[in-house]
Amino acid sequence: MRQKIIMDVDTGVDDSLALLYLLASPEAEIIGIASTAGNVPAPQVAANNLAWLDVCRAPDIEVALGAAEPLAIPLRTTEDTHGPHGVGYAELPPSARELSARSAAQMWIDLVRAHPGEIIGLCTGPLTNLALALRLEPALPTLLRRLVIMGGAFNHPGNTTPTSEWNVHVDPEAAKEVFDAFSTAPPGRRPIVCALDITETIEMRPKHLSLLAERAGSLPVELVSEVDPLDSRSMTSNPIVRYVTDAVRFYFDFHRLYDLGYLAHMHDPFAAAVALDPALAVTRPATVDVELAGTLTRATTVADWAGMWGREPNADIVIGTDQDLFFDRLITRVGDFARAVYPPIAREA
Repeated sequence: MRQKIIMDVDTGVDDSLALLYLLASPEAEIIGIASTAGNVPAPQVAANNLAWLDVCRAPDIEVALGAAEPLAIPLRTTEDTHGPHGVGYAELPPSARELSARSAAQMWIDLVRAHPGEIIGLCTGPLTNLALALRLEPALPTLLRRLVIMGGAFNHPGNTTPTSEWNVHVDPEAAKEVFDAFSTAPPGRRPIVCALDITETIEMRPKHLSLLAERAGSLPVELVSEVDPLDSRSMTSNPIVRYVTDAVRFYFDFHRLYDLGYLAHMHDPFAAAVALDPALAVTRPATVDVELAGTLTRATTVADWAGMWGREPNADIVIGTDQDLFFDRLITRVGDFARAVYPPIAREA
């Protein structure tokens, strides 16, 4: 039986790979995609989601537009990290697919009510839409089968301020409302949190893109490099591999600019993999809260590992994984999917 999933994304280079990972996974059934403002504004996120579905020749999947602004603060976007349109150097044509008539928050509510206990929610962007849904349906934590969140930083530096991670920083009020709401969830339904502590160990490198092209039968098999001109674009034959290469190369360039190496952290595809197979992650329960008042620490996620607050755990935080196994799955699934969607053209002998 395929696992029903709602994605809530701010697409985003790595969000787009999370979407690809789930489309390429036969055990996954994406039943809705909520477009949240974050890496780029919500309308651009929605356009990216629709276009990625076109590239993947995906069936009709509901794509809903989310809130234009965070709950309490102005929106901050990050085109320097993900490119002017959110998908790096990739150029996606406009899609003829139509947006849902209902809001992202309403989509969350309607779908979980229609399928109680069956849906995994996967949030790889700010938690604005989910917080709005929780305000309208407080029972949502018990209606979901499980929630997986990419966000936060615990025993690890932040990537937006010294202590805060991007998704939480964009809308910390929403993050706090979500963690507070899930304090009522039973242990088996606590959110699984993929924070920077683990996602910054998921390092994609140029060799992974080459292996993906090989698996997909896409030619030529390219090896991107930090000396490539900025206006270079992939010429490989498979459209999925080509778009992924152009998107991720921008991400490589960004990480190199900040002295992190010529690599890209695959935050969101890892969370997608965990959503399908929690056994990929080693987790530890904790009570998570979000700092809203600190002058220097606003948007910091704080984990009470030892129960000092006297509150029950409301999250299972990922503390370990097998990175090689994750990349094997990513390359195998996406490569085979790309090959099936765009079969290689047989070359003459």
